Amino acid sequence: MDKNILGKVQISGKIKCLTGLHIGASKENMEIGAIDSPVVRDPITREPYIPGSSLKGKMRALLEKALAADLGIVGETNRRNIGTKNNQVWVHVCNDIAEASACSICRIFGSTGHNGKNFPSRLIVRDAYLTRESEKKLSDIDTGLQYTEWKFENAIDRVTSAANPRQLERVPRGAEFDFELIYNVEETENLETDLLNLDLAIELIKLDAIGGHGSRGYGKVEIAIDCIKGITVEALKTDAVSAVEIKSLKDANNLLTAFQAKTVGA
Repeated sequence: MDKNILGKVQISGKIKCLTGLHIGASKENMEIGAIDSPVVRDPITREPYIPGSSLKGKMRALLEKALAADLGIVGETNRRNIGTKNNQVWVHVCNDIAEASACSICRIFGSTGHNGKNFPSRLIVRDAYLTRESEKKLSDIDTGLQYTEWKFENAIDRVTSAANPRQLERVPRGAEFDFELIYNVEETENLETDLLNLDLAIELIKLDAIGGHGSRGYGKVEIAIDCIKGITVEALKTDAVSAVEIKSLKDANNLLTAFQAKTVGA
């Protein structure tokens, strides 16, 4: 489904690890004696990063749970199994464009409908890379790993008390990543609602975790938004029109005027 674009809302800031972070990478081609569970890294710089897919997936999952009662999502009702018969994974996905455009979840994050009736995501979540300051600090640590640390754990058999030791790789506490979200403004009717829901998703992540092993203390983060800009198409065309900045997503209604003016003039 093609949509007009009135402009973009650019949200940028920093994600700071308050505890060690583990977003796992493939263990293929692992050498004998290597770490059991490595983190995902940039193949060029070897720096750890937060994939946009991990951040976006967490935002969607938490927001879906928070809005479940409002959207009538209960058990398998209004959910689809995207897994297998033996390994079921139930998620909320609208079945057609009309449903998705009226849905607080699918309107932001997109949906894969039946018979090709897909609704593209309005939200773009970039990969988050280490800040230059964190890259410098982590390059100086002495852990035997580049930019990261080892975390040794034991799984204990509850019957025999036998230990199964393992080593996990983590991004150390204090590391910071630059992040960027881009929201496509296609209409103004739901703009404020969508941005408020993005704000809710971010607040939920701060009380949850990013990556694996969150229940064991991994992945607690602080998310600080440094800049929120509403950029109309006209502002991209000419320097005579400026982007509109707001301090918080809770002030999303202050962006409406700029994009509504474009709607009226279209």
